[in-house]
Formats: sequence, structure tokens, C-alpha cells
Amino acid sequence: MIPVFLVVSFSSEDGSGLWPALLFAIVAWGDYADGIAARLTGQYSRLGAMLDPVVDRLLVISGVVVCWHFDLVPRWLLGLLIAREALMLALAPFALRRGVELKINWWGRWGVWPAMASLFFAMCGLRGLATVLLAAGVLLLVIATVEYARSARRQLA
Repeated sequence: MIPVFLVVSFSSEDGSGLWPALLFAIVAWGDYADGIAARLTGQYSRLGAMLDPVVDRLLVISGVVVCWHFDLVPRWLLGLLIAREALMLALAPFALRRGVELKINWWGRWGVWPAMASLFFAMCGLRGLATVLLAAGVLLLVIATVEYARSARRQLA
């Protein structure tokens, strides 16, 4: 669904509106529901553990690309978010290959909602709300990244 979201968004006049926002929400909520279902049913696979962070990063990156292209929220905040996501995308496989157990921390859990919601609200045309949520989300996700790095360093030591 991510490619469909991108095609629809870039086919719109300004990247906002019902269809870009709705498709982004469907993909994001679908990914979230998949994670909840896996936890509730106790289903786990190494492939799923490796793919989930990649899909998460690709979803965020696709939303950022649309918001950046159409200048829906401040680009410097989007730049911070994309740098964080790219770093996580690059380092997760590296850490997994070295036996680091990647556990979601609370900072990351708390940061995902405002970051994802900001992209959605930007596509809905609510730029002020989107900017506030993006700033809060980026701050929490940066803290989460520092905590991931500390945990990985402890595990590798």
C-alpha cells in the first residue's frame, strides 16, 4: 500500500486531502494492528522481527517525502525525523547480525504516535497541529534512539 499512497499523494495538487490522508492512515493503522495482533496471539518470527522495523521506517519515510515535497510542515523538523529513521534503518540489521536484542522502549512507543499523527494531520491540512505534534514526536524519538544506542552498547560489551 505504500506505493499506492505515494502515487495518489503525488497525483494530488498539494499533497493534502482525503485520499492521501486516508491511505496514509490505513497503512499506518494496518501496521499498528498487525503488531498488536502478533503480540496478543503470541506469534513471533525472526523474519517478522526483521521486516517490521523496515516497514515502519519506509512508512515514515514515505510520509515525510510527501510532506517535504509539498512543504506541509517545517522541513528542518522533517529532516531530523528522516535522519533518525534512516539511522535506525541502517543500524537495525547491523545490530541484529551481532546478536543485539532490539526491544521497543517507552520513549519510542510514545514518540511514534505524535510523529505519525503529525504526517497525517499535515495531509489533512492542519499544519499548526501537525507542526506541534512533529516537534514532540521528534524529541521523543531522539531520546528513544539514545536509549537504543545505550542498550546496544551494553549488550555488545
